[in-house]
Amino acid sequence: MLVRPRLEVSGGEGIAFVELKAIPASRARENNMKRGRLTAGGWLWALAVLAMAAVANAASAKDYTVTVSAPDHDYREAPVRFTVAAPRDFAGAALFEKDTPIPVQARLLPGSKAEVTFIVHSLAKGQSEKYRLMFERNARPVPESGVIIDKTAAGDVDIRINNELFARYDTHTGPNKPYFYPVNGPGGKQMVRHYPFETLPNESHDHPHHRGLWFTHGDVNGEDYWSEEPRAAKTVNTGFEEVQSGPVCGYFRAKTDWISREGKKIAEDTREVRVYNVPDGRLMDFEVTMKPVGGPLVFGDTKEGSFGLRVPDSIRVVAGKEKGQGHIETSEGIRDAATWGKPANWVDYYGPVEGETLGIAIFDSPSNFRHPETWHVRDYGLFAANPFGLHDFNNDKQHPKLGEHTVPEGQTITFRYRLFFHKGTTAEANIPAVWSAYSDPPKVEVR
Repeated sequence: MLVRPRLEVSGGEGIAFVELKAIPASRARENNMKRGRLTAGGWLWALAVLAMAAVANAASAKDYTVTVSAPDHDYREAPVRFTVAAPRDFAGAALFEKDTPIPVQARLLPGSKAEVTFIVHSLAKGQSEKYRLMFERNARPVPESGVIIDKTAAGDVDIRINNELFARYDTHTGPNKPYFYPVNGPGGKQMVRHYPFETLPNESHDHPHHRGLWFTHGDVNGEDYWSEEPRAAKTVNTGFEEVQSGPVCGYFRAKTDWISREGKKIAEDTREVRVYNVPDGRLMDFEVTMKPVGGPLVFGDTKEGSFGLRVPDSIRVVAGKEKGQGHIETSEGIRDAATWGKPANWVDYYGPVEGETLGIAIFDSPSNFRHPETWHVRDYGLFAANPFGLHDFNNDKQHPKLGEHTVPEGQTITFRYRLFFHKGTTAEANIPAVWSAYSDPPKVEVR
């Protein structure tokens, strides 16, 4: 039975997602059995270690054959997610490519089903790979590796990948917004500027509001949420609704209030973050859904926005009045300073970091407002996606509200992005193949 994938809305975009509609009779009988001790919503995960042990543990559970194919594109780092019928008492899942165990993650769903997630790290156009999936009734020890997300005593969230700190989502030390800092890339090397958290003698000290990695905007209902000036408004984290860990991916969902200068709540948002365990890089999905409160929400036309980070000084294209060692490339083939204000599916910023060429690619979801978005990406190190600053980007002084957008009360607006912290240049990291995995995931067949 061939099932076409779709981009998942509730659980993150850019994932090959299928759900089987047909269930064998033997599985239907299991579906009618009373649900076991596993709780819905909790990630139940296991890493396959030995093929023979997995076969023994599987007992009478049905095995599935999963075929992942690439009819139209090359793929790199492609998350795959699908739903299948599962034993009511399964304690984990095992996945094999031939006899090689593949990290897999399974989550129990209502109705004796399981959501299964794994990652296809590389697949060339025209090729396909087959995997064998089985459910295990005997629990294995909880792995210490993978993506571990923990709440801190201060109310923040730490994200670790294979026991190394990837990032911290800081909710309390910024003057007017939550943000990610530090953000570490391959080899544990810092991928955002240290300032204003640390003042280093050989680092730039401009724009103190460029804090790590963040989401805000410079004109919302006429107020500035971007800067940290005395009259700036603020966004405030109000709590975490869910935090999950696993060998393949970790996830958290946070709530944020948008507060005006006068202390009035004008909007609230839900932020969903998924971090995947991939070799030689860091892969992260960021999704934010904003809902107006007490009236419409007006995003003003300004270049000062919206989802952004400040790259390390060492990869800047321009360092003061001197030429830097970094480069910017877009999906449209535009480079360096000419990329500012231009629309693109993705932008990649790369250069030397502690003696190694590393980069940061940000991908704009095809479902996003005004996709492909325009980019507030600067040769001095600012790197942001901004769909609203059209009159600034086009130097259109006659139409100062060209990019303005209103979200009526009772409606929402969602922004989705994928980030890939990678080794090498744009070409060496095969960024187009990572984009294909996000924009048009591989096809999945489950039997």
